[in-house]
Amino acid sequence: MTLTHNKLHANQIYERSYFQNGQSGTAQEKTAAVNKIFDKYRDDPDSPDEIGINGAMKYFGDLQVRLDEVACLAVAELLRSPSMGEFTREGFVEGWRGTTESASLKPVYSALIYSQLSRCDTIEKQASYANGLRKLLLDDPNYFRRVYRYTFLLCRMQGQRNVNIELAVEQWQLFFTSENGGVAWETKSVPWLKWWIEFIETKHKRPINKDLWEQTEVLMRKTMEDESMGWWSPDAAWPGAIDDFVAFVKEKQGATAMQQ
Repeated sequence: MTLTHNKLHANQIYERSYFQNGQSGTAQEKTAAVNKIFDKYRDDPDSPDEIGINGAMKYFGDLQVRLDEVACLAVAELLRSPSMGEFTREGFVEGWRGTTESASLKPVYSALIYSQLSRCDTIEKQASYANGLRKLLLDDPNYFRRVYRYTFLLCRMQGQRNVNIELAVEQWQLFFTSENGGVAWETKSVPWLKWWIEFIETKHKRPINKDLWEQTEVLMRKTMEDESMGWWSPDAAWPGAIDDFVAFVKEKQGATAMQQ
């Protein structure tokens, strides 16, 4: 075992010990503090373990997170929100407790700042953490994908397997535009998001299932890498709607070329 490996292993043990045990009583104190924050935003005294839409809106306001930005959905994913505008006590407390054990923000912050944020037991610290998620969404495609895929669960109506077109389009306009903290889905000669929404609304005209939802984000990444769609093959395992969209795009490109 090399000296570097020994040092890394020692650091991992130290971090695990520090973040799990901390100073005397910090774990219990943090849990109590996070529960107190949760209680502040509860709407209904008869539902002591739930935050409803009004409390959630106030909470996001105090976090300085807009409802029309992707960071709002990142917080919902972190706290395992069961549906839009709702939090459970278990998800809320475990979510903020989990930040002490997660390495997700280490690439974003220095070790010092990360340690300061590791005890998110005040609104100010939680707001700082949420701000870090904004950067992480843009810097880490895997994290972006995790939040994006969780959003499908948030958007489904109770008892439904799919997401209606109107709500899906609304979410795509968050995730795939830079002004909302997402990734701008456009390239030099193709307004991908605009064409995708046009295709969904005028050609597809059906609710969005989980597979199509997930593969839309994969499609976004592919088109950003190569707008000529050299990666596409009719034999690949894309959803049928995406095959139809490729044909739709080629038709539009052909019409544009004829006009020039």
